[in-house]
Amino acid sequence: MKYLLFISLAMLVLSGCQKDERVQGEQPQEVVEEFEADEPSEEQPKEVAPLTGLPVQTESNHRAVAVMINNDPKARPQSGLKEADLVYELLAEGSITRFMAIYQSEKPKRIGPVRSARDYYVELSKGYDALYVSHGWSPKAKEMLEAGEADSLNGLFYDGTLFKRSKDRKAPHNSYITYENIEKGAEEKGYSMKDHVKSLSFVEEGSVSGEKASRVTVKHIDTALATVYYRYDQKEEKYIRSDGKKDTMDAESKDLILLDNVLIIEAEHEIIDNQGRREINVTSGGKGYLLQKGVAQEVEWKNRNGRLLPYKDGKIQPFIKGKTWINIISTSPGIDGGVLIES
Repeated sequence: MKYLLFISLAMLVLSGCQKDERVQGEQPQEVVEEFEADEPSEEQPKEVAPLTGLPVQTESNHRAVAVMINNDPKARPQSGLKEADLVYELLAEGSITRFMAIYQSEKPKRIGPVRSARDYYVELSKGYDALYVSHGWSPKAKEMLEAGEADSLNGLFYDGTLFKRSKDRKAPHNSYITYENIEKGAEEKGYSMKDHVKSLSFVEEGSVSGEKASRVTVKHIDTALATVYYRYDQKEEKYIRSDGKKDTMDAESKDLILLDNVLIIEAEHEIIDNQGRREINVTSGGKGYLLQKGVAQEVEWKNRNGRLLPYKDGKIQPFIKGKTWINIISTSPGIDGGVLIES
């Protein structure tokens, strides 16, 4: 009897020890699993950029900046176009287009050559409540900016300080500014650089329907200087812009400007003075094409709170996530005569 009691007690003690050992062995493993699940990855993006739809590592609550960039042949290649979320391309005087590059998700070190303001560009910048940066202005743009219609920095008043002249080019093709100096200028003038920028509409992953568009010719007016070309790169799944002779690239890195969306729209153009300055109607709406993923869709454009957006069947046509370029061409030749699509 004593022998049986001893055996029972031994088995009970042994069972308890095994249970204690199992519990003690399991507890550290559970703690490690909880720690690994809660620990955020350093590469995990914090937010999504409102004008590209792409994830960004930094906070996206900063203000958009719109910079006028020279497109004279003597100003090419330009600096900072690669980092722009969105670029408007319109005619200024004569047969040469001018860019307004809008920055929100990236801050390029060098931007330029910076060129003078026009009233329709100022109007377009207001759709993003952007800080407007130029070097010079037309009479009407001067009137708008001096009236405070947009916060602005002008190289006329900061030449040699915020704006620097490049020695390898001649004026007016050699004025540059850094993003750091844009922020300095904003602070000096008391402009806030914080803003909740309303997001554009973006489509989730999926196919795009329309006409195959491997090569597209765009005439702002019917001259060689005002004609630009886009070709679709199958490997990159993006469009490459060129002037017919050279691809548009970044001056510093030599990287090509790769575009996910190209919106081509027509608007009324009118020459209003003996300097060849134009009035461009950016509010009326009208016909257009949207290029995405090697496909062209016929769309209607509308001005919605200062933003020029594509519509189809009465509904907004969302952009592919990424970079966008908007070409505004004259109604003469217009979309029908000024855009050639090749499959």
